[in-house]
Amino acid sequence: MMSRYDTVRRRALSMFGALMLSSLPLAAAETSLTAPGAPDSLVNRLKAGSFALSAQEREVEDTQEILAAALADYRTLVSLLYDQGYFGPVVSIKVDGREAATIPPLSPPAKIDRIDITVDTGPVYTFGAAGIAPLAPDTLLPEDYASGKRASTRAIQNAARAGVQRWQEIGHAKADLGAQSITANHPKAQLDASLTLTPGPKLYFGKATVAGDSGVREEAILRIAGFPSGTVYDPAEVQKVGDRLRRTGAFGAVSLQEAETANPDGTLDFTINATGRKPRRVRFGAEVATETGLEISAGWMHRNIFGGGERLAFDARVRNIGGPEEIDGLIALRLDRPAAFGADYDQFYLGELEILDEPFYRLSRALVATGVKRIYSDDLFAELSIGIQASRSTDAFGDRKFNMVLMRGRVEWDKRNSEVNPTNGFFVDASAIPYAGFDDTETGGRLTLDTRGYLPLLQERVVLAGRVQVGSVVGSSLAGTPPNFTFFSGGAGTVRGQPYQSLGLPFNDSTVGGRGFLGLAGEIRTRVTDSIGVVAFVDYGAVDAESFVGANAESHAGAGLGIRYDLGGVGPLRFDLGWPISGDTGDGLQFYLGIGQAF
Repeated sequence: MMSRYDTVRRRALSMFGALMLSSLPLAAAETSLTAPGAPDSLVNRLKAGSFALSAQEREVEDTQEILAAALADYRTLVSLLYDQGYFGPVVSIKVDGREAATIPPLSPPAKIDRIDITVDTGPVYTFGAAGIAPLAPDTLLPEDYASGKRASTRAIQNAARAGVQRWQEIGHAKADLGAQSITANHPKAQLDASLTLTPGPKLYFGKATVAGDSGVREEAILRIAGFPSGTVYDPAEVQKVGDRLRRTGAFGAVSLQEAETANPDGTLDFTINATGRKPRRVRFGAEVATETGLEISAGWMHRNIFGGGERLAFDARVRNIGGPEEIDGLIALRLDRPAAFGADYDQFYLGELEILDEPFYRLSRALVATGVKRIYSDDLFAELSIGIQASRSTDAFGDRKFNMVLMRGRVEWDKRNSEVNPTNGFFVDASAIPYAGFDDTETGGRLTLDTRGYLPLLQERVVLAGRVQVGSVVGSSLAGTPPNFTFFSGGAGTVRGQPYQSLGLPFNDSTVGGRGFLGLAGEIRTRVTDSIGVVAFVDYGAVDAESFVGANAESHAGAGLGIRYDLGGVGPLRFDLGWPISGDTGDGLQFYLGIGQAF
């Protein structure tokens, strides 16, 4: 299966380590690569992989480095050809007319003017025999590893990987590729491959030990990891252990290393290597809108406040700076204790103080709560909490007090490829807040659903984005529901082009929120350049006095255009201009400025 230059290639490669710096004069080399009869895609792949062409692009002038690049191309180009199914290639690399493999590496020419690479691919080979054994039950081999299919080293590697992986999935941790026989039949342009797997014994998880200086106590690391001692080995469980530790945010790097050999009792021990990271993080954000002025938010977080991976977060927000309403804001404190009730069950404590000065009501509230967060995967979690909230409000209904014990259940499923600039996937956030009032406060519940989806087109140069929001208050009457539990529409979070929270229900020459809400938003996002994008959007919102939006609901809509400028990992800088297109709440042109996509 070796090409005619394999022998001289191995000899040349074995002498690379002897190449040393010398005082030879510098020279520039013009390099070309041709492969007569080869497909353009293959030629481009060969050119991209050539070290000699790369040296030319980098304007390398050292003759020893140029010669080393040319010699390395024998192996590189043949490997690329094998990967594409060409197992009888001839590669010629001429350095100023001399075959590179015949030039003594320790006596390079004083000057190199030109390198000509010629590739004769030969025919495409197919698999004659394509065997692999023994196979674990339900092993799925790649379709291209079969008799009659186009042969390639990639297909062989993928088949071996699939066979080993399936053995590992059913407990054979030390499964590996054993003997392999690969023979090229050049007259028939066929490749016969035979792979032998060595499954090894079925093993069980043993014990885990901790290494590294992370700043987190060892017992806390083991508790968070939830290492599955005594269960059948499964690589997915190894991945899960690492994910549990990483998502705390307390570690800079986490890796699990299995022991070289299993224990006599059939168990396999692991070492958890964990290193720490800077424990504190500061966050700052700002957003400007026509009707609400400037909103500034900031946060401080400690990732390992008590040495057990606990996360303490302090967040603050100030809103309506320069806007028509009075300045309001929020202060929130949250403590998360990882693995408080099991490896995937975190406990949290929450305290909030908030003053809201909205267009049609003013409210102050205080909340204390505690709850449990169940983490199912990196993109799915659920929370359940219980707390006490007291609030005071002034609106069209007059001055009111609300005192309640409330529970909150929330599920978030985030399959977006990016939080700040998604181009595919979906996002679902659903919550239910049943509340029991006391001191004359009514009892009821608040339900919300926020779903978003993204469809990429034309290699993600165009993205169709859609959002559906649904809200409902059940049980309590409109007058007996806290105004921050009711629904308004208008503004950046619902309907752009309409003033912030401009749509509600008319009452006593003013406006109050509804018990039902429906919001729809659609965007066409296009990339003009790698950094600049243009967005067209249409938003719709409806508010109803009943718990669900019906035919008699109040509604409005807005549309507009926006510009995005990519700021890298923090997301795009967003500037939107919106106009009202239906409803009677419009107030002319609205603009919105922020970081990250609108949804």
